[in-house]
Amino acid sequence: MKLMKKQVLLHIPKGLLVLAIICSNFKAEAQQQVMFTQYMFNATAINPAAVGSHETLSLTALAREQWVGIDGAPSTQTLAIHAPIEENRIAAGLLFMKDKIGVSSQTAVFLAGAYRIKFSNKSTLSMGLQFGFSNYQSELLALNPNNDLADASISSNNTSSFLPNVGAGLYYYTNRLYVGISAPLLFNNFIEDGFGDIDLDRNRPDIERHYFGTAGYVFDLSPNLKLRPSMLVKMVEGAPVEFDFNANFLIDKVFWIGASYRSFDSVSALLEIQVSDALRIGYAYDFTVSDLGQFNTGSHELMLNYRFSFNKDRIITPRYF
Repeated sequence: MKLMKKQVLLHIPKGLLVLAIICSNFKAEAQQQVMFTQYMFNATAINPAAVGSHETLSLTALAREQWVGIDGAPSTQTLAIHAPIEENRIAAGLLFMKDKIGVSSQTAVFLAGAYRIKFSNKSTLSMGLQFGFSNYQSELLALNPNNDLADASISSNNTSSFLPNVGAGLYYYTNRLYVGISAPLLFNNFIEDGFGDIDLDRNRPDIERHYFGTAGYVFDLSPNLKLRPSMLVKMVEGAPVEFDFNANFLIDKVFWIGASYRSFDSVSALLEIQVSDALRIGYAYDFTVSDLGQFNTGSHELMLNYRFSFNKDRIITPRYF
């Protein structure tokens, strides 16, 4: 079996080999969920309690191309749709996600619901649950474009794993403040590896339970300038605690300009434009500061958010989150 794995590595293109080494290191520290730089505008991807927080029907699409220049580097797309219902006490949403890294890909669909408690100071406490599944696929044959591996079982062992899961979260927010905690995937799961009976360490699941903490606040610096610091904390067993620190300036209620730092990984530049009361467009560029930076030219992330105006009074303007 060791010989078989060595034969596989000999047929991996150079870029994919670098990626394979990176991913093996990630595995040793427990596999991480998909990351986002613009997490403050994609909150439903990590916290089901955030559904309905835009106070109208909201659609958010996000595309992320990570580590550009490495063959098979992560490519992620998400689409979130959510809205308050039942006199604003209940909110519901759908999350679709597609993530690909190397020859492996994940497609996920989750339905989220939240019960919301409104307070007299115009704040809201939301308690959310989500239910859904992820389908993980590995196309091992793609590692060998010449299809000449000595062990033919590899080329026939493309795999697919269907994994249902549930998540939960709490989200407290006002027009200027938000604080959230969540565990979007509560079940630990194993993914079929496709290498038959290779003796792998199966004591640690491939999908570990992750915990997220988020917080942000908006400060007035002048009538036309505001500062919005925010933070994301990611925790998973077997890996160091990871932090995202972010600071953005809002200029004339239209332009957001800011920077972000992700521990052990990158620094980022962010630009967002409030095109109209309904439409917001955001872009983030990540510059890798770890050793991986010598193999790539950075990461790109594009976000589009549209909030439907069925009732003008329900759209909060200006929108800080």
